[in-house]
Amino acid sequence: MAEASISVDQDQFSCPVCLDLLNDPVTIPCGHSFCKVCINGCWDQEDVKGVYSCPQCRETFTPRPVLRRNNMLAEVVEKLKKTELQAASPAHCYAGPGDVECDSCTGRKHKAVKFCLDCRASYCDDHLKPHYQSPAFKKHKLVEACAELQEKICSEHDKLMEIYCRTDQSFICYLCTMDQHKGHDTVSAKAERTKKQNELKEDQIKSQQRIQEKQKKVQELKQTVDIIKTCSQAAVVDSERIFTELISSMEKKRSEVTELIRAQEKAEVSRAERLLNQLEQEIADLKRRVTELEQLSHTHDDLHFLQSFPSLCFSPGCDDSLSFTVNQHLSFDGVRKSLSGLKKRVEQICKEEFNKIRPEAAAVQMVLPSEPKSREDFLQYFCYLTLDPNTAHHRLILSEKNRVVTCSETRQRYSDHPERFNSYTQVLCKESVCGRCYWEVERSGDVFISVSYKACSRKGGGNECWFGYNSQSWSLRCYFSFVSFWHNNIKTELRGPSSSRIGVYVDHSAGTLSFYSVSDTMRLLHRVHTTFTQPLYAGVLICSNNSPVRFCDPK
Repeated sequence: MAEASISVDQDQFSCPVCLDLLNDPVTIPCGHSFCKVCINGCWDQEDVKGVYSCPQCRETFTPRPVLRRNNMLAEVVEKLKKTELQAASPAHCYAGPGDVECDSCTGRKHKAVKFCLDCRASYCDDHLKPHYQSPAFKKHKLVEACAELQEKICSEHDKLMEIYCRTDQSFICYLCTMDQHKGHDTVSAKAERTKKQNELKEDQIKSQQRIQEKQKKVQELKQTVDIIKTCSQAAVVDSERIFTELISSMEKKRSEVTELIRAQEKAEVSRAERLLNQLEQEIADLKRRVTELEQLSHTHDDLHFLQSFPSLCFSPGCDDSLSFTVNQHLSFDGVRKSLSGLKKRVEQICKEEFNKIRPEAAAVQMVLPSEPKSREDFLQYFCYLTLDPNTAHHRLILSEKNRVVTCSETRQRYSDHPERFNSYTQVLCKESVCGRCYWEVERSGDVFISVSYKACSRKGGGNECWFGYNSQSWSLRCYFSFVSFWHNNIKTELRGPSSSRIGVYVDHSAGTLSFYSVSDTMRLLHRVHTTFTQPLYAGVLICSNNSPVRFCDPK
C-alpha cells in the first residue's frame, strides 16, 4: 500500500520551549506536547515548589506527572524530518568556525547569541524566544554566548565571574565577595574595564607622543647625517687638493735638485774630458818624437845627425797638464745632508700638524641638539620606565603599575627567577636606556638611584651584585642631606643637599651620565664621562623600610 503523503505546517510539530521540531515528544495531561528534555528541564526548576505547570497554558499539576512518549507524534515528526519539510535558515544564521553553536538545534546548528546560566545552554535567536516570552524563564540569567564562557564561570560557586578583586587582582563571582574575598577592594568587571580602558588610552597617548618625539629625533638625525656626509666630502676634496699641490711642489723641488746634481756632474765631466783630450794629444806628440829620435839614432850620416840633434833632443818645459787634476771622488754629501734635514723637518711639521688634526677629527660627532639646560629641555627626552617584578628582591613591594617600589620588613611571595636579586633590596626596570633618555625619581629615605648593565650579577652578597660597587653599575646615593656617587666600589663625596626629586639624564652614544637635583631649577649633582659598551637599565637600591621610591610622570 502506497504511503500517504502529508502536508502540514512545521510549527504544528515544534516544541513550544525550544521551538525546534519535537525530539522524543511527550504529551502532558493538558494535551500539549513537548520535547521530553525540554519539559523535564522546566519542571526540574519547579521541584522546590512541588507544583508543576504547563509552559504553554500554565495549567498546574500535583504531583509531577509521569511522562510517556507519544509514539504517533514521534512518527509524524520523523516523517517530517525525512521529507525535509523543515525550512533551511539563511546561511549566515548557521554556526561557522569559531562560532558558538546552539545547543537546542538539531541537524545543522545555528549560531548561538545568548548563554543561559541557569539552563547551562547556548541558544540561537529562535530558541531564545521562550526565555523572553515564558514566565518560567523570566528569572534566568542570560549572557553573551562565547567559546571561552567556561573560563568565566567560578569554579568554587558555579556562578558567572562579573566582579574584579583589586586586592588579589583576580576575577570572582558575587558569592566570592562574601567568602574568601570578604573585605577586599572589589568593583564590577565592567567598571574595572572602564578604568583600565582609560589607562590604556593614556598609555596610547603617551606612546603616540613618544613616537612623535622619536620620529622628530629620527628626522633630526637624518638631517645631521646628510650634513656630516656633505661636510666630510668637502673636507676630503680639500685635503686631496692640498696634498696634490703639496706633492706637486715636492716633485718640482725634486726635479730642481736633480738638475743641480746633473749640472755639477756635467761640469766635472766636461773638465775631465778636456784634460783627457790634452793628454792624448801630448802622448801622440811624444810618440812621434820618440820615433824621430829612433830614426836619428840609426843614421850613418854624421853631418845630418849633428844638424838634427839640437831640435830633436830639445827637452820641453814643465808640463802643465800633469798638474791639472780632476776630483775622481765627486761628493754630494752636502746635498744628501740638506735633503735629509729637509725630510726630517717636513716629517716633524706633518707630525705636529697631524696632531692638531686628530683631536679635531676625533671630536667630530653627529651634531645632535645642544645639551639640555632647562627642565623643559630635559623632558623632551623623557622615558616612561616600569619596574621589572622578576628582578625585585623579596622584600620589595611594587605598586601603581610598577612605577612605585617600597621596602618592607616582610618577605613577599615572589616566585624564584634567575634575574631576581636575592641579597640586596634592589630592582631594575624592564626598559633599556639607549640614545638620549631622561627620567625622574621621587624619594624620601636612604636610596641608591642607579643605572646598570643587565649583566650585573643577581645572586649572592658580593660587590658584583651591589649597585655602585662594581664596574657594571653607577649609583647616586641620597641619604637625607648627604649625597655621594659610587662606581666600582669607589665613593665620591658630592656637594649637597639634594631635593627629594632626582633627575637622571643619559646620553648613551656620548658616554655621559648626569644626576640633577630637581626643584625650581636643575642643579647638577654629578656627571660621568665614560664609554658605555652595553644597553643601560635604570634601577634603585632601597635601604629604608616603608619609604617609597616613585618613578615620576612628566608634569
